[in-house]
Amino acid sequence: MGYVIAIAGKGGTGKTTIAALIVRLLKEEKVGSILAVDADPNNNLAESLGVEVKKTIGSILDEVCLYPEKIPTGMSKDRFIEYEVQTSITEAEGFDLLAMGRPEGPGCYCYVNNLLRNITARLIKDYDYVVIDNEAGFEHLSRRTTRACDALVVVSDATAVGLKSARRISDLIKELNIKAKKNLLIINCYDNGDVSIFLRSHNQKNRNVPILHSGLDYIGNIPKDPEITEISLNGSSLMALSDDAIALSALRSLSKDIIYGAKD
Repeated sequence: MGYVIAIAGKGGTGKTTIAALIVRLLKEEKVGSILAVDADPNNNLAESLGVEVKKTIGSILDEVCLYPEKIPTGMSKDRFIEYEVQTSITEAEGFDLLAMGRPEGPGCYCYVNNLLRNITARLIKDYDYVVIDNEAGFEHLSRRTTRACDALVVVSDATAVGLKSARRISDLIKELNIKAKKNLLIINCYDNGDVSIFLRSHNQKNRNVPILHSGLDYIGNIPKDPEITEISLNGSSLMALSDDAIALSALRSLSKDIIYGAKD
C-alpha cells in the first residue's frame, strides 16, 4: 500500500507549489515509485511539474459521452472509462502523473470525483508514494475526494483569513471522519521569523487560545522565494528550481514530518 500525501488549503496560498516541491523531494530521495495526482480541475500541478497532459479524466468522460459507440462490446462503461484513465497516466522522469481535469459537457461533477476516488484507491497499491494536489477550498473535502491519507498537509499564508480557512478544513476533516494519520500545517511565503502570533486567537480578550485548536500540527513555514516568483512569471517548471533554492531548502528541512511515518 502506498504512502499517501494529500495537499489542501484555500486558493492563493501556494498549495500547488508545495505539492510540486514535495514530488521533487520524493524524487530526490529515491523513495520508490511516485504518482502525482492533479485533482485540481485547472491542472496547475502538471504545469508546475513541467508535464504535458494529453488526456484528463474530464476529457475522457466527455469523449465517452459524445462517442458511446467507442465502448467495446461486452465491456461496461465504467470499466472502459477506468481502462482509458489508466492508459492516460503520463510518465515523466522519476514520477507519473494523473490529471483530473473538468468535463466540458453536461453531467454530474460528482461522478468525476467518485471515479477519481475509486481509481486512485486502486492505483495506490501500485505506487510507493502518492501525492494528491486537491482543489482549493473545502468542496473537495465535502465530496470526500480524499477519504484517507497518511499525511494531510494544509497550506496557509500568514494571514488571519488563511489560518481561519485552515481551521475550517481541520473541523471539516473531523466532521466527515476523513482518516489522516498526520494532520499538518505549513505557513507559506513567510520569512519574518516567529509565526506564533499567527497561531493565536485574534480575540482581544483571549490571545492565548490557539487559532487552530488542536486539529493541525504546525511543522514550520516556507519563506518567500524570488526564484519561484521568477519561474512562475516565465512559466517554467519547478523542477528547474536550483537545489539550494530558499523554499526548497526550507521544505527539505520539514520533509521528515511529511514523507515518513508508519504505514500500518
